[in-house]
Amino acid sequence: MALPVRRRDSGNDLTSWDPFAEFERLGQQLRALMGFGDIPGIDGGFVPLADIEETDEAFLIEVDLPGVQSKDVNVEISGRRLVVSGERKEKERKGIIRGKTRLVGEFHYEVTLPAEVDADKVEAQMSDGTLSLRVPKAAAERPRKITVK
Repeated sequence: MALPVRRRDSGNDLTSWDPFAEFERLGQQLRALMGFGDIPGIDGGFVPLADIEETDEAFLIEVDLPGVQSKDVNVEISGRRLVVSGERKEKERKGIIRGKTRLVGEFHYEVTLPAEVDADKVEAQMSDGTLSLRVPKAAAERPRKITVK
């Protein structure tokens, strides 16, 4: 049995294939599938990576935002819902771009914390491309040590 032969025609020339365009197309399909288009500010944007740590007194959140200025970051808290949003701006370049994989544009990170928090005492600090948030728990949510007699 003869194997199929792929004939070269102008529409399927592998030299014109752009793998980065394929990744962008896949990303757009995933955003549409996951419904991110319905969230204000996320259309065409990205969700930054983040870690959440819980201690007895607070939630410690670290959000990776390399290349983002602190003036371009918004932090909002409403009840237990924390929202970090903003924009990573494109750098002005003079040379020819040979490849581009870093994400730019608007970003949106949202989480609902598992306990009531004290919104008036939230602390935010940007250092080395990481936004660090300390969100204290409400006094009623903090564990209390009971002395046994």
